[in-house]
Amino acid sequence: MTRRLKAALAALLLTVIPLAAVPASAAPRVAADQVLTWTADDSITRYKSAPTTAVAGATTIIWENSAATGNTTGMPHTLTFDTSTEGYNHDVTVNILASPFDANDGRHQATVTLTPGRYRYFCSIPGHSSMVGELVVTDGGGGGDTTAPTVTGTVSGDQDQDGNYLGAATVTVTATDADSGVATVEYQVDDTSFHPYTEPVRVTAVGDHAVQFRATDQAGNTSAVGSVQFRIVEAGEQDTTAPEVKATLAGDRDGDGNGNYVGTATATLTATDAGSGVATIEYSLDGAAFTAYTNPIVVTAVGMHMLHYRATDVAGNTSAEQMEHFTVVEPQAADTTPPTVAATVTGDRNDDGAYVGGATVTVTATDADSGVASVEYALDTGAWAAYSTPVTVRATGAHTVRFRATDTAGNAAAEQSTTFTVVADGTDACPESDTRATVVIDGDDTGVRNVDTGDGCTINDLIDEHADYPGHAEFVRHVEAVTAALVTGGTLDRRQQGAIVRAAARSDVGA
Repeated sequence: MTRRLKAALAALLLTVIPLAAVPASAAPRVAADQVLTWTADDSITRYKSAPTTAVAGATTIIWENSAATGNTTGMPHTLTFDTSTEGYNHDVTVNILASPFDANDGRHQATVTLTPGRYRYFCSIPGHSSMVGELVVTDGGGGGDTTAPTVTGTVSGDQDQDGNYLGAATVTVTATDADSGVATVEYQVDDTSFHPYTEPVRVTAVGDHAVQFRATDQAGNTSAVGSVQFRIVEAGEQDTTAPEVKATLAGDRDGDGNGNYVGTATATLTATDAGSGVATIEYSLDGAAFTAYTNPIVVTAVGMHMLHYRATDVAGNTSAEQMEHFTVVEPQAADTTPPTVAATVTGDRNDDGAYVGGATVTVTATDADSGVASVEYALDTGAWAAYSTPVTVRATGAHTVRFRATDTAGNAAAEQSTTFTVVADGTDACPESDTRATVVIDGDDTGVRNVDTGDGCTINDLIDEHADYPGHAEFVRHVEAVTAALVTGGTLDRRQQGAIVRAAARSDVGA
């Protein structure tokens, strides 16, 4: 049942992320003027390395997500070129899935032709959306255009005596380029998103506004972003309604029920006005003179405090004065004591004290001050891993489990360990066992010892290369799941797991 579930999940992953590019082993032998390389590791927030500039023309793209680039967990990533977002070139289609355990060990190659402009690329796997970047491509000609266009914006419309625009304002953007010529002009209103500029932009919403703009020439040079700011007020009707203003207090609170702020209290003031718009917010702390509010107010002085605040709109209407009161108390002494951590081993034992069929290690940690932040364990020579549930070890032989804990204040307990021995329970789940000395897949000898996993079944028995699989990918996913469980149980280490999975990927099982 477990094998079929792992195979189904693998098939689903391959369905969601199509391999749009040709892997290195089958890539066409086309010469390219330049080579651009992207790499990735275990991070899901950024590529490890990526180019930022290139020249137009035939280009070889190298995409590597492998152990050599720092991927230690088998995390898959894609290199996908955006073909829909406005403002970018859409003439290159690249969508390559790579992982350290695929048929190319995570290294892929594709040949494309780049044109002047900007390309956007990203990782399309859910949860990896912050892995994104831009590639700027120039025409690459010797002595070519390297100067960005000049772009300006002007605001027009009816204005009152204070310079505010009555009812509407129109922004006109102009761009010039004396070399290759202007290719595109873009704009955005109030930091929303850039759009192609084709005609003057009319803004009618009452309030303060900013319109940003930029231009790109035919050689791919993009100007710095320019901006114009202005305010729009109602035309014809006088604003007689004052703004609404409120305060929000934030900070760590004590636990004695009084709601006092420990060490620091921060007050954030906000105001809204549906008429002419908010002009100013002011505050007075503990009886001081009113002053303009620009940033959140941070109060650290111990004691009770009174905060008064008000707002005024563009038409001169001022709100009623509001008030908040709060108390700041001294923070507690810093926690310098590490957690207390212990481990117990349970299971059926024989007369020699060995655990029959398996042993379960339970780690507990307590911290009376800041609280336990993390508990970790390591089995035998394996790497440290986060502890969340009791660890069951079924591999026969002597074992050592190391354990440690860290509290919220960062104090780490000294590493401790417990040792025990596991012996077979006498049952044989695989009476016709594959007892070859090493793990062999489709004739490929991995060199990894083919040990009994604790119930009479060897590693080769669990891999079961002669079973029926829907396809080769499903077999590889099955081997990944089996070896991951053996790593958790202490039978294999990560290096041995990698050797077995790579042999499965090279095989023809399931093909």
